[in-house]
Amino acid sequence: MPELTEGETLRVITLDPRQHFTQPPPRFTEASLIKALEELGIGRPSTYASILSTIINDRGYVHRERRTLFPTELGKEVTDLLKPFFADIMNVEFTAQMEEELDKIEEGQVSWVDTVKAFYGPFKRDLAAAKKDMRNVKKGEETGEACPECGEPLLERWGRMGKFLGCSGYPECRYTRNLNGVERAEDQPTDETCPTCSKPMVIKHGRFGKFIACSGYPECKTTKPVTLGIKCPESGCTGEVVERRSKKGRTFFGCSAYPNCKFVVWQRPVNEPCPKCGAPFVTERVTRGQQIRTCPREGCDYKQEAEITVA
Repeated sequence: MPELTEGETLRVITLDPRQHFTQPPPRFTEASLIKALEELGIGRPSTYASILSTIINDRGYVHRERRTLFPTELGKEVTDLLKPFFADIMNVEFTAQMEEELDKIEEGQVSWVDTVKAFYGPFKRDLAAAKKDMRNVKKGEETGEACPECGEPLLERWGRMGKFLGCSGYPECRYTRNLNGVERAEDQPTDETCPTCSKPMVIKHGRFGKFIACSGYPECKTTKPVTLGIKCPESGCTGEVVERRSKKGRTFFGCSAYPNCKFVVWQRPVNEPCPKCGAPFVTERVTRGQQIRTCPREGCDYKQEAEITVA
């Protein structure tokens, strides 16, 4: 800045009218989350897969949308409940420090007894406070609304699909409604019977989509995946193609007759024959705004690309 005096008149040389907005950081993908864990010193390469599997598949704290990770309602609620009572443990620096302590125990530099004692003292106090004062979300919160089927009070509860309204008279009354006023998806009948107890099988809606289950649940826990309506291409196989998940949480498509049939493809099958070789179906993937269809049959080079347009 040049030397200025009080009351001096200044002349504007240029004026840039552009407006800038601070952009939020991009959401994590699995790869960028692992990179962040490495930079923070949390976990080890051998534990990254189990960490992702826990928060995505086992607990349902986050879900994927085209490789991007988004927090679920359950994940947000659990975080909000834990932070006031376990501020130290919820701090990423605590986890990184604990990793260092474990390394020192392995190298014989510190005693594991002293390390556990230093951790457990404060944790025990925090746990006692949480048991006393933490809000009980499983019990449900009263809404002041009566159940339209039996007249008992409706409670706001938590389930695997998020918050919903449920009758306090459960299990005698099974009325439920989600919070935007729409009835929760009802079980859809099928023409199948349960191979275990012979009761009708129904299509249910779970955290990962539709699946077929016995209507006698919870007494009978028989389930099976919903097929894509595409016959397995393997010669002599009577199974159908179904969507599955690998141990690492990756989606793939295999035969419903597994383990007798080990047919598998990693891209989503589309029930359209290949126009080049006549294969019973083609596969589809979406990347960078393009829809790409290819033939899964070995030796066929059919490929079709199309731009995805958003109305």
